[in-house]
Formats: sequence, structure tokens, C-alpha cells
Amino acid sequence: MKFFTSDQIYAADKFTIEKQQISSNELMERAAVQIFNWMHLRMQGAQVKIHLFCGIGNNGGDGMALARHLKDHGYNIEVNVVNYSDKRSKDFLINLDRLKDRKIWPHFLESDCEFPVIGPDDIIVDAIFGIGLNRTPDIWVANLMKHINDSRAFVLAVDIPSGVFMNKSVEDEDAVVKANHVLSFQAPKLVFFLPETGVYSNQWEVLDIGLDAEFLNKIEAEYELIGKNEVLPMYIPREKFSHKGTFGHSLIIGGSYGKIGAVSLSAKACLNIGSGLVTTYVPQCGYLPIQTYLPEAMVLTDKNEKIISEIKFDMEPSVIGVGVGIGTEKETADAFSIFLDAVKTSLVVDADGLNLLAANKSLLKKLPSKTILTPHPKELERLIGKWKSDFEKLRKAKAFSKKYDVILIVKGAHTITIYENKGYVNTTGNPGMATAGSGDVLTGIVTGLIAQGYDALNAAIFGVYLHGVAGDIAVEQTGYQALTASKMIDSIGMAYIDLFKVPEPPVEETPQEKE
Repeated sequence: MKFFTSDQIYAADKFTIEKQQISSNELMERAAVQIFNWMHLRMQGAQVKIHLFCGIGNNGGDGMALARHLKDHGYNIEVNVVNYSDKRSKDFLINLDRLKDRKIWPHFLESDCEFPVIGPDDIIVDAIFGIGLNRTPDIWVANLMKHINDSRAFVLAVDIPSGVFMNKSVEDEDAVVKANHVLSFQAPKLVFFLPETGVYSNQWEVLDIGLDAEFLNKIEAEYELIGKNEVLPMYIPREKFSHKGTFGHSLIIGGSYGKIGAVSLSAKACLNIGSGLVTTYVPQCGYLPIQTYLPEAMVLTDKNEKIISEIKFDMEPSVIGVGVGIGTEKETADAFSIFLDAVKTSLVVDADGLNLLAANKSLLKKLPSKTILTPHPKELERLIGKWKSDFEKLRKAKAFSKKYDVILIVKGAHTITIYENKGYVNTTGNPGMATAGSGDVLTGIVTGLIAQGYDALNAAIFGVYLHGVAGDIAVEQTGYQALTASKMIDSIGMAYIDLFKVPEPPVEETPQEKE
């Protein structure tokens, strides 16, 4: 599913209007009807007070049209026009007149007026600002937003929470409506998934307002939302007459005294995701722990007891995952540099491997094409430098990816995989996955997918998705606090199975049950 910029959405609006030979107000009416249907299905005529706060642009026009439908169906509404400017859109004025024709008289809120009383059991429809907002609202409007947020009423936002910009971070946290639910037209917004702006949208849902599908399909989007429908085509089924050699040989390099667990987790995840063979390369202190913990894995050891001081192996792996638990000792850094001079194999770099790259940026030029880097926020900062906003972070990550021809897995609540100028936003996972070893598991998953023949970019996108699903399945049994990396690994098989689960149809109530 694509994310569109505001300019792309406006272009789709214009194209749809011309192709379908409708007016902009008819398109607005479609949107209003969709919102009304969504509300009516859930409220079934309930007489709770509905406060509609409408701006004077097209977002406000949506709200005014919605108010008309709510009133026509007997709902208890109060319409408030947030009169923040003298400029009013044509479609807003059309819908204002339609309200007045029905003897519905909105309250016009100005900078010097009292705000309406809102009860905690009321419902608020936020239609003040839309996707075209480009500056922080005036102080009195910000105070109104604070009044809305303080009411504890349920807030339903039209298209986007008012005060959130489409292409930059919020400048004043008090000048934003915090929505319990957002009904986003045609597609979700990228800002729902970024840490700085996602906090203003608890839940979101897409409403299809009939924008031209062919036009939308042709748009080249900078970001895509990744769910089950997007990853299913990536899945490579297994053939009957295959064998373990068919599915590749993964080499996991890492570990140091006290951090052998990182390699163990990564190697076990690599096996569970389907790598045909897995070998670990560790200091001598890791030999017994890994042979005991993971009998399916083979073990090679460094000459050093506690750290990796050279990386030499007599095998030809399909892919190498390097860095988990490896440390940053000088001998290890030197061995890592020499290793990069010779490596031609597909590479996944994590943890201290990333820190070694950040400490010596010249090493980045040695990385094979499409090497996958999997940084958490602090590791990413060491690689690309500090950023002032999520948008700047993404711009820097794209530039870094393009400069060094690497794939970045930017870890977070919604992990974003970046390659060159495109980002893929993941939808799976949960807060319980913020735990020790979770990143080591991801490294093993992505490495194991490449071993099986997945293209590096697909392995990154698909691996992040499966990693999140495994966490979501495991957390059902553990809760957030008790979720561990090992339990995520144990759920990888169920994550695969989940790919092909068909949702059960809703059970219809019998007449007796309805009574």
C-alpha cells in the first residue's frame, strides 16, 4: 500500500474529478457519506452528543457535509466553525449553505469567544485542518485544540489529526489534536507511523472515496506500507525434491567473552527461518555453549579465547551475518577490516559490526553491494549523524543508502527498510519486542532468508515482517513484559503459517441471539 504526498493526493483528486466528470463538491460528498456510514454502523442512532469542529477549508467542508447526514438521521449534533481566517474554500461555503437550508446554525468560534462545554462521554469530530496545513495554528486555535484534548471525549479525526503536517514534524505539541481514531481518505499517511507524529493517532482506518485507481497505481511513491498482502508475493515455496544444500549455508560471525548468547540467538533464528546449514564463527569460549545450546549448528573458532582476532574460514557460505556480540577491541576491528577487504558474499551487519563501521567510515566503501545494515536508533545516529526530526532522519538515511549502496533496516515501532530513495514501513511487531536479543534474532532471520535465495531487499522487508509476526504471536502467550528473544524464535514457524491463514468470516447472530 502506497503512501502519497499531499501534492499527489491533490493531483489524484483533480484527475478523478475530470475523468469521472464530477464536481469537487461531489467528491467531498462521497467522503462525507463514507465517514457517516462508518459512524452510523457503530453508533446505530445512539443519542450521545456529537461535537463537530470544522475549519473553513475543504477539511471543514467534509465536516459540514458529515453534519448534514448525521442530522438527517436523527443524531444529536453541535456544529462549530473554527473561524481562523477570512479565506474560505468554495466547497466549505456550499456545505455551509446546505446546513443553513436545514435550519442548522453552526457556532462560529473566534479568538475572543468561549469554547463549548464537552463532556467526557461525548464524541468529537475533528475536521479543523487537513493535509494542506503548512504552519503552526494561531494561539487561540491551539488553545481550542488543548480544550478538545483535555475533554477526555472520544476524538474522531477526518483524514488526519488537525495540527499534524504531512511533510514535517509538529512545531508546537499543544497545537495538535490527539485523535483516538483517524479515518484517512484512500490511503494511510506516513505521519501515522513516525515516532514524533504517530503519537497523535491511536488508531487509523482507510476509507475508499473512489479516487481513480489507475492513476494511483501509476504514482511512484517514496514509501510503501508493508503488510501480509505485500509480502505474500515474496514468499518462495519449497520444492519436493530439494535438500539442505538447496537452502544455503549461513555463516554467523560474532561473539566475545560474555556475549556468546547473541550469536546463539542469531544462529537459532537463522535455522528456524529455513537456512539449510548454519555455521557460527566465535572465539574459543563460545565453542561449548553453542554446541550445547544449538546442536543443529556447526562451530568454527578463532585462535583467541575471548575475542575474535582474525576471521579465517575454509568454507564458501551463501551469506554472512556479522557483528552480533563481537565487541570493538582493536584486534577485532583490525580483523573486521581485513575481512571486508576480501568478502564478496552477501552480508548482513548488526550491533558492534555497525559500531566498527561508524568508528572507521572508510570501511563503508568496502561493503559489497546491497549489504544490509540493521541499526537501532543510537547505532543509526553513529552512522548518519544526528537529526532534528524524523523527516530529516529519513532523508539522511536515504542519502546514506544511496552513497554506499546499502540497505538500511531502521529499527523502531514501525521499522522502515530503506534502499536508495524508497522506504518500506512495517506493520507488525509490538512493544514487548523491545528486549535484549531481539535484534540478534532479526539478523539471523534476514541472513537465513538470503541463504534460501531471497533477493537482499526482499529478505530485509520480508524478514522484518516475519520478525514482527513472530513477536505478535509470542506476546499472546507472554504479555509484553515477559516476551523474550527466545520465545520470538520459537514462534517463527507459526509466523510462516500465519501467512496463509484465511480470516474467518464474521459469525452472524441468530434471531434468538439478537433477542
